[in-house]
Amino acid sequence: MPVLTRDEAQTRAQLLDVHRYTIELDLTGGEETFDSRTVIQFIARAAGDTFVELKPALLRSVTLDGQPIDPESLVDNRLALSGLSAGEHELRVEADMHYSRTGEGMHRFTDPTDGETYVYTQLFMEDVQRVFAAFDQPDLKAVFDLSVTAPEGWTVLGNGVATPDGDGRWTCAETPPLATYFVAVAAGPWHSVTTEHAGLPFGIHCRRSLAPHLDADADEILEITRQCYDRYHEKFEEPYPFDSYDQAFVPEFNAGAMENPGLVTFRDDFIYRSAVTDTERQTRAMVIAHEMAHMWFGDLVTLKWWDDIWLNESFAEYMGYQTLTEATRFTDTWVDFAIGRKSWGYDADQRPSTHPVAPDPDAVPDTASAMLNFDGISYAKGASALRQLVTWLGEKDFLAGINTHIARHKFANATLADFIDSLAQATDRDVHGWAESWLRTTGVDTLTPTITESNGTWALRVARDGSRPHRIAVGAYDPDPVAAGRLVLRDRLELDVPQNGNGSTHPGRRPALVVLNENDASYAKVRLDAASWDTAVRSLSGIPDPLTRAVVWNAARDMVRDGGTAPRAATAGAPTMTPTAYLEAARTHLPHETDLAVVQGVLAFAAGQVAARYLSAEERPAALHTIRVICRDLLRRTEDGNDPGLRLTAVRHFIDAAAQPETLQEWLGDGSVPGGPELDPELRWRILYRLAVLGASDETAIAAELARDRSATGQEGAARCRAALPTPEAKAAAWQRLFTNDSLSNYLFTATAQGFWQPEQAALVREYVPRYYSDSVALAARRGPAIAEAAGRHAFPLHAVDAQSLRLGEECLRDADMIPALRRKLVDQLDDLRRALAVRG
Repeated sequence: MPVLTRDEAQTRAQLLDVHRYTIELDLTGGEETFDSRTVIQFIARAAGDTFVELKPALLRSVTLDGQPIDPESLVDNRLALSGLSAGEHELRVEADMHYSRTGEGMHRFTDPTDGETYVYTQLFMEDVQRVFAAFDQPDLKAVFDLSVTAPEGWTVLGNGVATPDGDGRWTCAETPPLATYFVAVAAGPWHSVTTEHAGLPFGIHCRRSLAPHLDADADEILEITRQCYDRYHEKFEEPYPFDSYDQAFVPEFNAGAMENPGLVTFRDDFIYRSAVTDTERQTRAMVIAHEMAHMWFGDLVTLKWWDDIWLNESFAEYMGYQTLTEATRFTDTWVDFAIGRKSWGYDADQRPSTHPVAPDPDAVPDTASAMLNFDGISYAKGASALRQLVTWLGEKDFLAGINTHIARHKFANATLADFIDSLAQATDRDVHGWAESWLRTTGVDTLTPTITESNGTWALRVARDGSRPHRIAVGAYDPDPVAAGRLVLRDRLELDVPQNGNGSTHPGRRPALVVLNENDASYAKVRLDAASWDTAVRSLSGIPDPLTRAVVWNAARDMVRDGGTAPRAATAGAPTMTPTAYLEAARTHLPHETDLAVVQGVLAFAAGQVAARYLSAEERPAALHTIRVICRDLLRRTEDGNDPGLRLTAVRHFIDAAAQPETLQEWLGDGSVPGGPELDPELRWRILYRLAVLGASDETAIAAELARDRSATGQEGAARCRAALPTPEAKAAAWQRLFTNDSLSNYLFTATAQGFWQPEQAALVREYVPRYYSDSVALAARRGPAIAEAAGRHAFPLHAVDAQSLRLGEECLRDADMIPALRRKLVDQLDDLRRALAVRG
């Protein structure tokens, strides 16, 4: 199937002016297909040829200006419109369209809890053609007039307020001009909570089986929504541009959320069936804030082509974290960004697949290549770059430039050049030069301090390995004279690197600890000098600011990851760190850590990378033991119930690190952890999964738990457990489900893949490692990008850190013809594998 190229999009945009889509969808025709009827009114600016995209189950009829077009002329999802005359035209298309089970197009889901069915659209990038005929590119905006016929008892949601007309027909209010990929429909017997704010209807929606859980959190979700809405109206001069604000939590959603104007769709994992930590609630709030920012930056002002996707995502990412900090109870969001999100950008930026935040347009020649840029660079690095821009420019000038940009391009399209020009109107600083340095380059700069002491003064010099200018804060700390193990801030310096490259001199003895970029306002790896690192090893948990602690933990993370790959850092005098030393630092400091995001971030790296990949199979048991010791300390600390989120985190990681089944079996039998918490469905499935890995469970136990929890999450838990059972029969059955019969939905595929590979079962699954490469290539070709991405992310044999696995992967990349989504994932996975081998030495 051909993908749309940038050149084709530019040619079509020069030829066409699309005015209106009138779309009728009928969802009453059965479980496999739905009826789609589209009328497109457009103008051809000159005589010429073009095409419209459509991917139907059956194309029934097409007419252009009343004249029939042979449906057989549809080739590779393109319907040629030849010999257009200059002037107005009307295209009518009637087709049967496939429902999706992969989260692309019109996804259909039947809830195993109660048998109710729901459908929703995800039309991003090139999936509009799975639902209706369209000139599918972001710079051909049009008005949309949408109606839906749905089964009795269903509610229909759309971009505009949807009104029931009787007999199952719903009419959505006409939209302002939108890009095609923003059109949204969600239909089913939704449970809804509605209110009004600032004169607009607000609603939150989920499937009926989740109704009690949505109701329990409705006040919190709506409060966050109102707070963000009000704060954005303080920031943006242009008011919210749509007629309502609905948020639908939908099943089996591939992303975290999608910014459809007036109807944001979220994965319904954000409706919590089980206990969660406050940082998880903060994550949900951040996604709400992120998607709402898109209403202005993305929906109202839209990119012209996909090379500028960072403008959407980086802006919304930055605004999401910043707005939560300013307007809600979540005032420490940048700590979570630093320890839990930013590493996504750092990791992506050090792989061969790295790209600039704002890639050159020629680097994004088509939609397939554009899809690959939805990564840690477009989100985390781009948000970090904007945060540094605000630090350098000042928030007042930044927001002035943003408001100029919105005013100039509302309901239209804009480019990076337009954005920078708008910012330049608000300041006398060289914004164009800043953009070239920050947005057009790749890689992570490294900042390394040199500290000297002489004649009652100390001097700081900062060396930069990289090319970007940085405005950073530097924290200087000394031991607290009263509280042993604690540090106090002596001084905070502001430096421009490299402008202040000659360094600075300060009175007194050198501080015990000097931390570059201590408020994490720039994007760079930071090193500590040897004396500072000695202090950090002893007193990391005694640093007063959690954001600075996160920066130091990130430095430790980088020291581990770079141990086998960055000799220049070591020769420059900066210390390195072994994986075991990282675990010992965690063992020393996490029992005293007060910020939950820091605890979660450090434990995630300790378990997911250090214990699972950076240490050998022989060293893994000791690593898991250290993690269990940390968790026991945290459990003792929280026995009085003073920090349920910390206790829940400790319980989860203790379960995952268990080496023997007895304790987990006792907890499962008792239905609770001694001292709490009681085992909710998430913890029960987590325990059963670990017991399956350890060979202490079986199909009977899994079936019994599934009978207890028949929900969609229960189905996923059972699939994960079955794939984890350490028997040849279980592995063969799981492999068949993954790579042969193509019946698994996107979520059940992911759950099965997550269960299949286990470090404890390396010998059992050894024969499947070479099969993975050939089978995943064939699978991706059959099932498309969403499943390809899941196969590359979740089905990859992460446990196999050895030269043979690397060789097999490199041969596959060299010899196999695979779709871009899978190729990108394999490139990244194999680079991470090389790094793990280097760290192991």
